[in-house]
Parts: sequence; structure tokens; C-alpha cells
Amino acid sequence: MYDTYQAARAARPHDGHAAYDAGAAYDVRTYVPRGHAPQAYAPEPYAPESYVPESYAEAYPAPSYAPEPPDLVATEPQVPAPRVPPSHLPDQQPYDRQPDGPQPDTEPYDPLPAAGGRAGSRSGGRAAARRAARRKRFVERPEGLRRLVPQALVVAFLAGGTTAFVAHDKAVRLSVDGDPRRLHTFAGDVGELLASEGVPVGPHDIVAPAADAPLDSGDEVAVRYGRPIELTLDGHRRRVWTTARTVEGALRQLGVRAEGAYISASRARPIARHGIELAVRTERSMTFMADGQARTVRTNAATVRTALHQAGIRLRGQDTASVPLDSFPREGQTISVLRVTGSREVRDEAIAFETRRVDDPTLLKGTESVVQPGRPGVRRVTYQLRTVNGVRQRPRLLRQEVLRASRPEVVHVGTAPVPDSVAGADHLNWQGLAQCETGGRADAVDPSGTYGGLYQFDRPTWHSLGGSGAPQDAPPEEQTYRAKKLYVSRGASPWPVCGRKLHQ
Repeated sequence: MYDTYQAARAARPHDGHAAYDAGAAYDVRTYVPRGHAPQAYAPEPYAPESYVPESYAEAYPAPSYAPEPPDLVATEPQVPAPRVPPSHLPDQQPYDRQPDGPQPDTEPYDPLPAAGGRAGSRSGGRAAARRAARRKRFVERPEGLRRLVPQALVVAFLAGGTTAFVAHDKAVRLSVDGDPRRLHTFAGDVGELLASEGVPVGPHDIVAPAADAPLDSGDEVAVRYGRPIELTLDGHRRRVWTTARTVEGALRQLGVRAEGAYISASRARPIARHGIELAVRTERSMTFMADGQARTVRTNAATVRTALHQAGIRLRGQDTASVPLDSFPREGQTISVLRVTGSREVRDEAIAFETRRVDDPTLLKGTESVVQPGRPGVRRVTYQLRTVNGVRQRPRLLRQEVLRASRPEVVHVGTAPVPDSVAGADHLNWQGLAQCETGGRADAVDPSGTYGGLYQFDRPTWHSLGGSGAPQDAPPEEQTYRAKKLYVSRGASPWPVCGRKLHQ
């Protein structure tokens, strides 16, 4: 036994101790691992006596079952014993050293022999070793085991929490206005991700995917902020929104044809979040008819006047166009150039007077008397005479001024009833006199225009009898009444030829 132990110690390459004490090398204690046969245990001679393990695992490491080389193991694999400080082992009795000659066939000392057996026997020594190992594990170190159980539970809890943590963590890529970044999040959908990252989203902003879309690891989320543009496009002003960050990108997004167009800002100019004012005039095709020729041009001019200048057409004097020169030119529009020549003409024109009619109860009904004759006024008028492309136009009034105001005519209209008779004249043949003078026509006027009516009154005589206006304008009854009054004062002399008819 001794020779075998010494040979095994000498054959181990890792146990090279130069000052090894051969007398202490075979100080063997019986150590029996659970489930294995008892083997000789030799404590390390250099382990300090004051060594105290800090934990159960350090005091009793898991046994390694690597077998010894075949030449050192006779019947079963050797199991390395755990490293235990000598201060924690039971008292040991070394074998008697016999350096020369054969070794006695003896067993290691067993301080706790089995019941009913002798101390030092092989079977009793193995049983005692197993009991000693149990006492060491469960009796001598109970506080170490109690410390390990809570630690093991904490480790298991932390391991489960770490698994849940890793399972819910998502690695995503977030791009805000073209600025990408990678981040980790526990958000369940896109909306929660944006809220956790402090990214506000308005009604004009674009989020892809949608805010309610579920979020998985490896997803990409893009946010493009909307920017307002006060856009004046070809003369029409409106407010639009875009997510582009430059003027060129906004025009492309809005579908505005930028080739050949006038743009009030540089195409590379960035658009801030508060927006921008932008004027765009696209290129248009127009046709001008001037001096008998048609000219088609493409222009982005703001007015017809500028487009005419770009087409090489000059306006002289009163020349103009068929549309206002300051209007905005439209696509496909045809505009005629008007060559205008003209002059001014000044005329004096009469201003007609008005007639005012006033009721007069002193006059017989049907009788009118002009109290104030009317007088026309005079005004001076200036006209513009124009010839457009060789055709004379209707004169256009430029201005007028009144040189003399008109005076209204005032006419009194009789309202008194006409008397039926005139004493001393009712019995005469007035119908015969009227038939002789005018053929019975009340509106008759002689060729000279001096006499008128049934009885051919001149105006002075008619007015002296109380008549007004012209006698031929008075009703027949009034004319007969005035004739009777004239007969009473002058007899039949006013009618030298037909006066005899009064008595027939």
C-alpha cells in the first residue's frame, strides 16, 4: 500500500513539491464520496491550518470523475477528494512507516467504527467514513446551506426577470425628418414609441407605418413633419402643406411643373417648420395678333405687357391690347394688339327745359295758360374720336360742362267748369259759323299759322278772352264759349265773310 501510494504521488505531474515530507505523505484519512467506494484521502501538506472556507461550494467542490491512468488504478477509477483544511477533519492516526520490506495488510484508522464490528476493519471504516461525511455536510455546516438557499432563489428570480426583459425589448430604427437613429423600446405600437421619444405628430404630418400599427423588433418608423406654404401659382394664391424639406422637393410633391418656371426662392432653399411664402409662374404658350401677323411665344411673365415686350411687340401712343395689359397671361391665350389713332372733338349742345303744370281754378276746364315760357340751356361736351386698326369707332364722351342752365316752362291748367250759355249770343248759329270758317275742325290752322281753331282765333285775341296756349289746342266747347264772348263785345265783325251765317 505504501509503495503504491508513493509511486502514484511521484507519477502526478501537478504535485511537484521538492521539499515533500515522505513521512507525512501517507497520513491518510478515510473519505467516502456519495455513491463511490472509499478511497485513500491525503490532505495537502501545504494547506494552512487556519484556512476556513467562505462557502459550502468552496469547502465541498463537486467531485471530478476523471479516471486515473490505467497503470495507477487497479480495480476502479480514482475520485479526487475535495480540498478540506486539516483543521476540519477528525483526528487521524498514520500508518506505521516501514520503508523496507513488505507492507502489512492493514486498513486505515477508523475513529467511528460501525456498530457490532471492530474498529479498523475495512467494512466498518467505510461506513464510518460515510457517516462522517454526512455529519460534515449537514451538521457541521448548516449555516452555509441556509445562506445558499436564499441566494439561489434570488439568482433564479433575476434570471426569470432578465428573460422577460429581453423578450419585451425591441430594437427599432426611428427616422424623424430624415434624421435616423437606432434605439431600444418597450412600446407596443408606433404611437407609444413616438410618445415615449417625445415626437409630437400633427394632422398634416406623415407617420409610416400608422400610429396604431404594432411594433416588432427590427421595424423602421419614419416621421415627416408637415410644413405650410403660402403658394401663389400662376396668379392664384392658396395655402398648401408639404412634408418636403426643400423648395424643389415641395414643388415635386405638389406636382408643379418647374421646368422653365419662375420661382421666387432658390430650389435648394430649406423649408423651416413654420413654412415659407412662394410665388411660382409656370411657362405658358401664348399667341399675339399684331399688325396682321401671329406670333406664338412661351413665357413665364407676370403681365400681358411683359409678355408683349418678350415677344418683341412695341406699343406706341394709344396702342393697347384686347385684354388689360396688367392682367395675368393664361395658357393658350390669344391676344390682339390694337393700333389706335384718335383725336378730340368739342361740341356745344342744347339742354332741354322741363315743363311744370299748375292747376288754376280761375281758368275754365280744358284751358291752359303758359305763365313762364321755357328756355333751353347750353353745355360744352368733349368727345374722343378713335380709329382702331383703321376702323373709326363711336365717339367716346370724355367730359362735359354747362355753359347756361335751362329755364323751366310754367303752365296753368284751368279747373273751372265751362258755362253753358252767354247772354245775348246763345240763339245764334255757331255751328254754321264754324262750318264756314274751318269745315267744323277744332284743330284747324291757317297756312300762315296765325289763326287756329273752329273760329280761327289769333293768339292775342284768344288770350284776351281768357284762353291759354293755342286756340286750336282748346276743346270745342271752350272755343265756342270764347267766340260767344267775342260776339257780345264786338258783334260779327271778327268774321267778315262768314259772320252772316250766325243769323241763318
